[in-house]
Amino acid sequence: MSLLGIDVGTTGCKSAAFREDGTPVATAYAEYALQMPQPGWAVLDAADVWSKVQATIGEVAAQTKDDPIQALAVSSLGEATVPVTNDRSILGPSILNFDVRGEQYLPRLAERFSPETLYSITGNTLGNHYGLTKLMWLQEHEPVLFDRARCFLPWASFVSFMLGAEPVVDYSLANRLLCFDIEQRDWSAEILHCADLDADKLPDLAATGTVVGTVAGDVADRLGLGRGVAIVAGCHDQCANAVGCGAIAEGSAAAGMGTYFCITPISGQRRSPQKMMRWGLNTEHHAVPGTYVSFIYNQGGALLRWFRDTFARREYEEAQCAGRDIYADLIAEVSDVPSDVLVLPHFVATGPPSFITNSSGVFTGLRLDTSRAEILKGILEGVVFYLRECVDALPETGIEVDAFHAAGGGSRSDTWLQICADIMGRPFTRMAQAEAGILGAAIIAGVGQKTFAAYDEAVATMVQSGHTFTPVPDRQRTYEDSYRHYRQLWPTMRGALSGSTGNNP
Repeated sequence: MSLLGIDVGTTGCKSAAFREDGTPVATAYAEYALQMPQPGWAVLDAADVWSKVQATIGEVAAQTKDDPIQALAVSSLGEATVPVTNDRSILGPSILNFDVRGEQYLPRLAERFSPETLYSITGNTLGNHYGLTKLMWLQEHEPVLFDRARCFLPWASFVSFMLGAEPVVDYSLANRLLCFDIEQRDWSAEILHCADLDADKLPDLAATGTVVGTVAGDVADRLGLGRGVAIVAGCHDQCANAVGCGAIAEGSAAAGMGTYFCITPISGQRRSPQKMMRWGLNTEHHAVPGTYVSFIYNQGGALLRWFRDTFARREYEEAQCAGRDIYADLIAEVSDVPSDVLVLPHFVATGPPSFITNSSGVFTGLRLDTSRAEILKGILEGVVFYLRECVDALPETGIEVDAFHAAGGGSRSDTWLQICADIMGRPFTRMAQAEAGILGAAIIAGVGQKTFAAYDEAVATMVQSGHTFTPVPDRQRTYEDSYRHYRQLWPTMRGALSGSTGNNP
């Protein structure tokens, strides 16, 4: 038998089946386009995405006849929702978190809830990127759609619902709507009242790993699945990534090295809201019962893509034709010596602790003999310097991290993982399965279906570690000096770059 993990992202979806020992059986991927119907608007065509998700499931199902799928779970992007009817019709597009609609409702919410009060309820601070203000906008500006909708489903819940499950959302994705009471594990009547929203427009709630239905017979036949496949409540994609990395207990942290570099530390309890807010750290239920996660992030792979397109466009096109990995070629040029180029990675709005929204990238230390390899290494180092500031603050909040479990495309690079270990001063272990999020979803399916008694058993069985990179003392000492200079760079450049900050984790 096999377990199916499905991951729905902002620009593409994946499906993959794994045997109970973690061996991958089949995988499929499909891309889709963002739509920007007006300036500042950003949506996904829900019908198109659903079609692509079905295609990937069908492709995987066709390759698993000898290992039939017994259960599935879905992980997904957060914040965005899809309007649906009782008969599983899609009513409209899904508004994404960086869509500007809903900003006008922030003052009303801020007047009613202080940052401390809102954080004590939701584990988040106020921001327009959460789902709440998008729902408020739809109720006022699309009243016919809003009234027709049975409910608005986060993406993992939507895919599960379309496969045949009940309309149910897990606690981690519910958290991304900004109206979920993290302690009561229920929708906050107080927040919904202030927003003039009715809980009836929201899905039911369940812990990650709860069986929420089975794949409908006609859907199973269409996709090539067997009858009776269990649908298990999935979670937010970063939580699934942590599970797939084996980061399920306090003291561990996942390092997702994708388009964004996201560090996800695990905590066994809620920490002081005041201390967490000071460092811009959110609090969210992990997929694993009784644990919580926070997100420390900034651009990672996005900056590598910029470097590729700016400094190696022709080589990239040639590598594509030859089937080579251009990133491996470029990083192979990088030396073991820390770069003289210092990079402020503010190419887009940053993450914790400052959420800088109006800055720019900065390169210092450039000379006539500076090579592109030094610039690339400066970028890799700058991303990790940025993340280190919050990681160093974690003990102040009561969260300790002993080691990092790395996955994602960036984790394939020995050079970048060694840079991470040297700058952070802690081991970084590469996971054998780079696509840890989809493995995490499959593990959740296995726990929900009782293939495994608990997450620790499932992780011990299905997750495999690769090489561990430990700090090199000489380089670590050199990086301490570089890090001190890096921390002086933004305060020095703030006025020149017209920087401004927000406060949204």
